[in-house]
Amino acid sequence: MIGAIFLALILALVNQGIFGFFKKRHKFFSVPLMNKLYFYHLIFWLTYYTYALFNASDSKNYYRNTQDYRGDWLDLYGTSTTFIDFIAYPLTNMMNLPYVVVMVIFAWIGYLGFIFTYLFFRENIPVKINLFKKWDFLFILLFLPNMHFWTSSLGKGSVIFLGIMMFVYALKMPKKRWLTLVVGSLIIYHVRPHVFMFMVVGAGLGFMSGNKKVSTGMKVGAFIGMLALLFLIQDKVLSVVNLGGSDDVVNDFQDFTTSRSEGLSEDAGSGVDMANYPLPIKLFTFWFRPLFIDAPGILGLIVSAENLLYLLITFKIMKKDFISFIKKSGPLVKMSFVVFLMTSLAMTFVMSNLGIIMRQKSMVMYFLFFVVYYYMAEKRYLEILKIRKLRAKEKLKNSSENPVIQSR
Repeated sequence: MIGAIFLALILALVNQGIFGFFKKRHKFFSVPLMNKLYFYHLIFWLTYYTYALFNASDSKNYYRNTQDYRGDWLDLYGTSTTFIDFIAYPLTNMMNLPYVVVMVIFAWIGYLGFIFTYLFFRENIPVKINLFKKWDFLFILLFLPNMHFWTSSLGKGSVIFLGIMMFVYALKMPKKRWLTLVVGSLIIYHVRPHVFMFMVVGAGLGFMSGNKKVSTGMKVGAFIGMLALLFLIQDKVLSVVNLGGSDDVVNDFQDFTTSRSEGLSEDAGSGVDMANYPLPIKLFTFWFRPLFIDAPGILGLIVSAENLLYLLITFKIMKKDFISFIKKSGPLVKMSFVVFLMTSLAMTFVMSNLGIIMRQKSMVMYFLFFVVYYYMAEKRYLEILKIRKLRAKEKLKNSSENPVIQSR
């Protein structure tokens, strides 16, 4: 444990260099806030580590499997679970680092994802929004407990979170941030190929429908390129659901989702029978459950409180003008909305365990929050412009009624 704490402090110093890099490029970057966020994230590293000591955890399986592995390191290179083995192997096998130390390293990887989350929101939405009239919306989003818990351990959660947030941050200026975009894309693809597909489709649709400056020819070219990329990765995507060599993808997928749903519903004693749920209830379950009455354990109660917050945040867009807002919104908003819906729809067909749902949805909820935040910020910005115009008119009226003041 002493070694893990020492490493956490060393990484805190490394963070200062990263902060300096981004501070030069973004004047809004808050070093004190990011330092607070880092030590807050470490609380969840310690929480997850303690939880894993007394409960089943994929992190322990990753550690044991890679530590006992006697094959060639490069043989571990691949997608999904094997990619995490590939990353963990040098730490657990070559360097023989203790489990708790490896957990710190992966928790730090997850924390880097929060840096890019902060940049993504703050750069694209400079208007400050208060939630419930007193709480900074962005502050709340950055400190959501469930997001930190599932990104603070050895596993897919921390790695893919970093990849996703690097990807969306780079989309603001893809030409200047091409390296960040490529690295983020590779991380997503290697951890969850199907999520990479959703990101590509979402970004493509957002680019083609939300950017009015782009010519029709460029949009057609982007569409063709997107289809070509999806064609190249189709085997990897289908292999995630064991359909790599299927001759009847539709029926085989239905069989897979049924068996997968039944299997997950029996896992860990927190299953919900979603097979016969109508689609709206499935989506509600994925987004907002557990909600106290069906919470699996103490962790479930904490998540229930956070899910209630998610529900209250979502109510902010339950307005008549939201559809028109989406139609006229820019590429990043449309991309976020598409990725959120596509991923949610896909997950609802295979998720029937509340414990797994709590973990999996941490990948997609920030896309919803970005849409809600942007929607509220735009309304606030229009209110500010309206107030400024009224004040300008009032000032002009007063000056015209007082020529002495005007002459001075």
